[in-house]
Amino acid sequence: MTELTGKTVVLGVTGGIAVYKAVELLRLLTKAGADVHVIMTRAATEFVTPLTFQALSGNPVSTELFNLYQEREIGHISLADRADLLLIAPATANLIGKIAHGIADDLLTTTVMATKAPVLLAPAMNVNMYQNPLYQENEARLRRHGYCFVDAESGSLACGWEGSGRLAQPERIFDEACALLAGDDLAGETMLITAGPTREELDPVRYISNHSSGKMGYALARAARHRGAKVILVSGPTCLAPPPGVELVQVESARQMHEAVMACVPDCSVVIKAAAVADYRPVLRCGEKMKKSGETLTLQLEKNPDILAELGQLERRPLLVGFAAETTDLQTHAAAKLAAKNLDMIVANDVSQEGAGFNVATNIARILYRDGRIEPLELMAKTRLAELILDRIRELLQDKR
Repeated sequence: MTELTGKTVVLGVTGGIAVYKAVELLRLLTKAGADVHVIMTRAATEFVTPLTFQALSGNPVSTELFNLYQEREIGHISLADRADLLLIAPATANLIGKIAHGIADDLLTTTVMATKAPVLLAPAMNVNMYQNPLYQENEARLRRHGYCFVDAESGSLACGWEGSGRLAQPERIFDEACALLAGDDLAGETMLITAGPTREELDPVRYISNHSSGKMGYALARAARHRGAKVILVSGPTCLAPPPGVELVQVESARQMHEAVMACVPDCSVVIKAAAVADYRPVLRCGEKMKKSGETLTLQLEKNPDILAELGQLERRPLLVGFAAETTDLQTHAAAKLAAKNLDMIVANDVSQEGAGFNVATNIARILYRDGRIEPLELMAKTRLAELILDRIRELLQDKR
């Protein structure tokens, strides 16, 4: 199961050179498990054939308002009713103007008029059109009526101009679509999530670290933001792009992470400590690169602050979730950590198992609760595990209140 499994998206595609990006957007939606039905305007078919979208979606592409085959179920009503989200990308100035004034003269605009699902528009047009006061009034009018937009980006346009009006990248549109489909069951919560490794420097070119990629923490941050939470992501060094809409605090060392977490925690209702924080750091950091000398090298290390334990001792602590990456006696070590650090819940995994270690997209986790319950989970994508963890956090918050 993936994050959009069970969701139906109607993807509207209008005429413009940016139509090719809608193909990649469709791929992202279907890969995430969505059932996607594509409506193309006549102009859109001049740029990319319907067959392309049909092959990728696995569903017939709708193009005409009056078609005896396509209209056996009154197509625009059927599509409008089944949609969990109506997403239009690219959305031209012409289409946005028609929707803003209640004009429904083709299959896509009639579907928009008939749906009760959220409508997300991703504009794409020439910079002068985008800045035209009439267009801006139309967009503002739709926003007032509850329509959602993925703002156009700035850059080189196909017409040769530079400026705003370029269709947002498919990944950004996809992220906004996921947010609308996720609901807002965590609205009002402020979540602090830590992710990635820390680096403890030995000298200007060397450091002690671990194999954490940050994928689990970033998946949690993205999913929590989609579900309406305000998210503060305190991240060690990773190669990951921060999820849109989260407040990112970048750190290097365990002490920097400790400082960032303790500064943010008073405003948080939930803390999820998914980062792999170094337990020790060098006693001395050399100001210059250490030169090779002798057959062995002895390093003296000292303990780093135990962030999780310190959070567990706060007088007014938030709901506290920890992680335990183990290689032996998983349940015993996780249960001991849960008790010693006064956690509400701990997510444990054996990193020696295939598909459950660092730098992979999947995990095999076991959730342990303060009341003694243990919930073993099967192999699943980290994005799916993130949703499940947030489900359990929501339940704990409800019980707590």
